[in-house]
Amino acid sequence: MVSPRTNSWFVLLVFSFMLPAFAVAETGATDNKVLRFNVSPNGYPPYLITDGEQTSGIMWTVLEEIAGRLGYQLEAQKVPRKRVDQMLVEGFIDGTSRAKEWTSRPEDFVFTDPIVTIEEVVFFPSGSPHKFEVVEDLFSLTLVTHLGYHYPTLKPHFESGRIERFDVSRDQDLFVYVLKGDELDAAVADRLVGQWILFTEDMRDQFSASEATLSEVGFRIMLRPEWQSFATAFNRELASMRQNGEIEAILSQYR
Repeated sequence: MVSPRTNSWFVLLVFSFMLPAFAVAETGATDNKVLRFNVSPNGYPPYLITDGEQTSGIMWTVLEEIAGRLGYQLEAQKVPRKRVDQMLVEGFIDGTSRAKEWTSRPEDFVFTDPIVTIEEVVFFPSGSPHKFEVVEDLFSLTLVTHLGYHYPTLKPHFESGRIERFDVSRDQDLFVYVLKGDELDAAVADRLVGQWILFTEDMRDQFSASEATLSEVGFRIMLRPEWQSFATAFNRELASMRQNGEIEAILSQYR
């Protein structure tokens, strides 16, 4: 017969041998880390490009590379723009692409360093007599703009009537309307977005972009506060990729 004391030592001995197995199981569970990232239903080419279940684009490519280095797997989530912030707060997704300047409460989130700069410029049709170096160059012109977008530099001039705006609902229509409308003088768009549309629509020879910019903001990854350590590690990898030319190589694929 085994005494209770002997039995207790036997249980402790067996448990001590099982501890490494528990540790391995725990480590294995954390190795399969997932970052649920919003790519929006229609993407935002060339930053986010959705094609069925396939996702690509500048932001996705950079994030996927760095996340992989840090032991994370990306999971694309197509969240409507108006629901993104709330779904982040509630924990349904972990991150999205965003500029701090476009966020009503940036203090509620964690932001990485900028991956790329959003440059808002003016696209003139080829042969246009107009140019843009200072905002006064746009007085008396009608600009094709994106419905619902805010243009802080131009807002007071839109309100005063010095510059007219004509809204369209799709990025692709910005350029189509300029070419079709005799009273529409130019389009306002992000430089890379405009270049991408003109390339994919075979319209590169029909427009030129201003060197001057209306605004510049850093396009970043916006995360829930719990992801601060990830953001810190992300920034280190991003700096390394920028220094060794990997970021420029990725950007060159979408120009």
